[in-house]
Amino acid sequence: MDIFLFCAALGLLAVCLCVLALSLIHMQCPPKPDLSRSEGEKTFLDTKTGTSLPFPSLSDPPGIDLSIIVPAYNEEERLPAMLNEALEYLEKRKSATPSFAYEIIVVDDGSRDRTSETALMYTEKYGSDKVRVLTAARNRGKGGAVRLGMFSARGGHLLFADADGATLFSEIEKLEKALNAHEVNGASGDDAAEVIVCGSRAHLQEAALAERTLVRNVLMFGFHFLVWFLCVRGVRDSQCGFKLLTRRAAYRTFCNLHVERWAFDVELLFIAQRLNIPILEVPVSWQEMEGSKLVPFWSWLEMGRDLILISLRHMMGAWKIVPEPKFA
Repeated sequence: MDIFLFCAALGLLAVCLCVLALSLIHMQCPPKPDLSRSEGEKTFLDTKTGTSLPFPSLSDPPGIDLSIIVPAYNEEERLPAMLNEALEYLEKRKSATPSFAYEIIVVDDGSRDRTSETALMYTEKYGSDKVRVLTAARNRGKGGAVRLGMFSARGGHLLFADADGATLFSEIEKLEKALNAHEVNGASGDDAAEVIVCGSRAHLQEAALAERTLVRNVLMFGFHFLVWFLCVRGVRDSQCGFKLLTRRAAYRTFCNLHVERWAFDVELLFIAQRLNIPILEVPVSWQEMEGSKLVPFWSWLEMGRDLILISLRHMMGAWKIVPEPKFA
């Protein structure tokens, strides 16, 4: 047992040293968050008229109740199952409450397959008021794709959800219940308008440990340690791709976001804690889906590097958090 712990600690130390070396290599002064969008990223296709219409801005007042942002990279095969389940739930909810208005924004993150064409089939079926497709001009990474969707959304509440459908869409009710309870239990004014509710898989960790290999468990614990030590405390699962934000919380955090790839969730929560935006965590169902874009070792290494960059660059003032950012 002692040998096992020694080897695990040695492996974790080696990973941390590799991450630190990569971080130091990339410590050149970074640019401000790139909030610009190409002309093609500012419009969506209205299938009724066949014309391109402009997306709204996150700085505009909300026009509907709920926006769902779905980042998608080469998701031609997995996307339909997720959209079918989400739209079935949303349509039933709208039938029960006619005043309820929603939209799904599928952000094609520079896919090489027919992700956009697949999503547009749902635009044709449900109309562009309910399903819109944003095709990125280049591959930005998951965080960049989510941010593009957020900047283009109309909802008072905004959810981003993974295209693989690993979490049942109906689990949004748990997140909304927590958000509503937060508002009822004393939050008011700006506090009530700024909340982030994170879906969490922490309650499933024990079962996951038994199924994963030793190397994956060491990498996972190493990542969680770096998140806790460097960036975010008090959140057990920072990486679950099922998070609900109020519009003001989304505006203030995503306008300050720099990281565009896998570790963007950590910087999102890091920024929220420094802006005193309440973060709630709610257990949700989750299942492993085939076709993950994560490369077990290199993706974890890249995320570890980004965690160190997040901590160092914010600490050094290279990345400054603006309390009231301006974005058009």
